[in-house]
Amino acid sequence: MVPPVANPSAAEQLAGGVKAEFRRRLQGEYVPRLGRCLDLLTEPDVWRRPAPNCNSVGNLLLHLAGNITQWILVPFAGRPDDRNRPAEFAATSGASGKDLLLRLATVVDEACAAVDAQSVDELLRERTIQQRYRETGLAAILHVMEHMSGHSGQIYAFTKQVTGRDLAFYDL
Repeated sequence: MVPPVANPSAAEQLAGGVKAEFRRRLQGEYVPRLGRCLDLLTEPDVWRRPAPNCNSVGNLLLHLAGNITQWILVPFAGRPDDRNRPAEFAATSGASGKDLLLRLATVVDEACAAVDAQSVDELLRERTIQQRYRETGLAAILHVMEHMSGHSGQIYAFTKQVTGRDLAFYDL
């Protein structure tokens, strides 16, 4: 959690709010909801592509972990950029759904800690991401939230279509 600052400036308050929302959405919403989906899906469903030009849940979980690493952990925590994005989409089998979720949850936890450690100046500083995008730290955070929302929504919809069940997110 972000430590409180005595008499924080408006910029510090805004930064604290962004950091808290990043953590709340990723750790408190997306990861538990994805876990609910994986509880309902069979292991073959995790790697099933709805159509040849579509991604499986497994592909999307690999992709989310890769994206968060590249957009948050590389620029904020100094991780090496060794992502193999094409492999995320090429995989047709691999780790279990639970293992993929654990990997994603670990990346999310590390990303939340990295975001929490950023000063207002660091959130405003531009950096290069994926060797081509010039983004502020804040823009990178917003990108990851939006990106995770979109792909999580795909997984939620797939799970509902395959299982025919209400995901009961209100019970989480």
